[in-house]
Amino acid sequence: MPRRLALLALLCVLSLAATGRAQELDQAVAGLEATYGKVNDLRAEFTQAAHNRSLGQDIKAEGTVYLKKGGKMRWDYKSPSPQQIVSDGSSLWVYTPELNQVNKGSAPKALAGPAGSFLAGLGRVRDQFTVRFLDPASKVDASGRPVLDLTPKNPTPLLTRLVLTVDPKDSIVRQAVLYDQFQNTVTMTFTKVTVNAGLADSLFIFTPPAGTSVVPLEPAR
Repeated sequence: MPRRLALLALLCVLSLAATGRAQELDQAVAGLEATYGKVNDLRAEFTQAAHNRSLGQDIKAEGTVYLKKGGKMRWDYKSPSPQQIVSDGSSLWVYTPELNQVNKGSAPKALAGPAGSFLAGLGRVRDQFTVRFLDPASKVDASGRPVLDLTPKNPTPLLTRLVLTVDPKDSIVRQAVLYDQFQNTVTMTFTKVTVNAGLADSLFIFTPPAGTSVVPLEPAR
């Protein structure tokens, strides 16, 4: 009898612990969805580290990002070399001044999926991802920020996993790690985040400089 009672007590403790973890996860996800559901636009400074697993190579970059609902985005890279990635929600432009070239494509096609629709995707996390804590034992990083491990319900070659570090004070993503099908990663760290500043639509319109070559993002078939 004592052994049975001890086992019953242990099962109760484990059940309560699991329920607690589920509640904490629900709270973290609900906070993320509620915050990004209200975000109309966002501006932030970013640093980027792209890791090629097969080559063991890391490429770092930094710049400023502007996002607005409706598929609008603008990534202004300052280093290692200037580059702009701009979308008005319809067309996508990738401008490389060093090459005097801009690549143009369809934004909906190029940015299909939750990775390309950052604001809308994070407002509906549970619709598009299966979510758990990266480390169920601790749930947070060294700074006390929840770290969520997201698996797309409809993965693509460019996105098979997404790990988000969330600020517990405002539920804003401070770091995002994207995994592709080959386990290459792109780690984006965001600072000086400002939301709903009323970014002008003109920020997301790109006009190629005179003399710039315009090349399709995808070759003609």
